[in-house]
Amino acid sequence: MRKSFDGLSGLVQNNIDANITSGDVFIFLNKRRTMMKLLKWERGGFVLFVKRLERGTFRPPEIKDLTSMHLEYTDLVLLIEGVLVKEYKRQKRYVI
Repeated sequence: MRKSFDGLSGLVQNNIDANITSGDVFIFLNKRRTMMKLLKWERGGFVLFVKRLERGTFRPPEIKDLTSMHLEYTDLVLLIEGVLVKEYKRQKRYVI
């Protein structure tokens, strides 16, 4: 977890082959899952969010593909806040 903006964006471009400036949020967890970094491109530059837990671990959803995974915004918020949901049903909403 020593990498910052340039190192993390290089990992995304080289290993995932994704467009780093797409506006997607890229999530990085350390081995013990006690630290999370979120990398996002916003107009004008990168933003890096870091959260380190004093107690406990992050519990990401089951990962099928080790290189990439898609999370909805609500799932990301639950992951950051430490809420573990076994099963839920999403209500239909109008999407613009």
